[in-house]
Amino acid sequence: MVARNKGLRGTRTIMTDAITGTNSWLTAVKPYFRPMPFVSLLIGISSGFPLMLLLGTMGYWLSKVGIQKSTIGFAIGLTTPYALKWLWAPLVDKLPLPIFTKLFGQRRAWLFFVQALLFVSIWLLGSSDPANNLGYFALCAIMVSFLGATQDIIIDAYRIEILTDEEMPYGTATNQFGYRLGAFFSGVGTIFLYSPETGFGLGWEMAYGLTAFLVLPGALGALWAGPGTYIDRHGRLAGQRTGAWLKETVLNPFIEFLGRRGSVLILLFVLLYKVGDAMGQGMLNPMIVDLGFSDGEFIAINKVVGFWGLIVGTALAAPFILWLGMGRSLFVSGLMMMFSNLGFVILAMHGHSTLWLTIAVATEQVTSGIGLTVFVTYLSGLSSLAYTATQFALLSSFAAVGRTWLAAPAGIAAEAFGWVGFWLMTVVAAVPGMVLLWILWQKGFVVESVRQPSTEDD
Repeated sequence: MVARNKGLRGTRTIMTDAITGTNSWLTAVKPYFRPMPFVSLLIGISSGFPLMLLLGTMGYWLSKVGIQKSTIGFAIGLTTPYALKWLWAPLVDKLPLPIFTKLFGQRRAWLFFVQALLFVSIWLLGSSDPANNLGYFALCAIMVSFLGATQDIIIDAYRIEILTDEEMPYGTATNQFGYRLGAFFSGVGTIFLYSPETGFGLGWEMAYGLTAFLVLPGALGALWAGPGTYIDRHGRLAGQRTGAWLKETVLNPFIEFLGRRGSVLILLFVLLYKVGDAMGQGMLNPMIVDLGFSDGEFIAINKVVGFWGLIVGTALAAPFILWLGMGRSLFVSGLMMMFSNLGFVILAMHGHSTLWLTIAVATEQVTSGIGLTVFVTYLSGLSSLAYTATQFALLSSFAAVGRTWLAAPAGIAAEAFGWVGFWLMTVVAAVPGMVLLWILWQKGFVVESVRQPSTEDD
């Protein structure tokens, strides 16, 4: 196992020198504007928008047409492909696409192919009619989910491969900013395009269709950045039997990861860390509709307060890691995300209050911007370069299981306990993840990370 702490220590030294120098501020922010962190921003936009169409915008749409909260909660299950993407990640990681792989490289060939299919599937989802044909709507949503999850496999691997150790905290921060920017465009932007009240009034089909063009930033960024540092072990095994190829492609990434100390505890932590946050996010838009907020109020508060909260939180993430270290950063940001849900408890108690919606959204965006960037930086550091796509897919899939199925009963809980009781429950639901983090931290597993160029002997 090769520790990646050296890279983080080097970055910490750079940041320390920056703070004490005469041009400290410019030196501190300069790494954000390097080419590869900027490319991470672009591919993050394309990565972030499909899931928000399913988790956020879809919930708003279903609430508008009168679908019950319990049904909306379980509609989160339509994002199951995000929890299962580790199953086909080995093929995306190692299987070349005829012609395209030679032209663009492994990562970009898969990216362009999947993005074309994703574009079409989002148009089909927007043209569906959930009020009258919920089955077809669900089928289209699963298609978008499968292709969005596959795009994430590619983008996550590509991001890790194009960033150096020194760029990793900054590139992860810009990627998370791009991810949440894409989520913002597909959440608030799609509703604005749809809304006859405050937006263009284009309807859901055209709104979803125009949102599908958010695949373009990722495609353009990948064209600019080049093929990356993908380690092609497939070609070296091409002359061997099929069994050897399958072992290298499918089994070895999992064997390598599970052979590490603390791997089971790490996976349990990844599974539970974001459960409370996911439960809240899945039911936030239905609550906003239920409390009587107009499209205009929803758009204005999310557009102004939410957007700037996102910028502040994501920008603070890299200095946050360098200041506190990975273990403390995970713990402090986890507590911040957990207690930020108390803002929605107060909102639920007040009912229709634009003041408390503003406060709650601002707090949630800042804390999530910090917390999720720290979390993804940690997961990125655990992915070996020899099996980047598969191992990051494994880790992010465990996080998606927590978001998808452990959070799916959120709608039933909202109906049973009311909005105040529901949001209090989301705070309690975050406790097991924090306890596991404490155990990992005490055992010294939090700082373990690898970035191996290969698992072969030289």
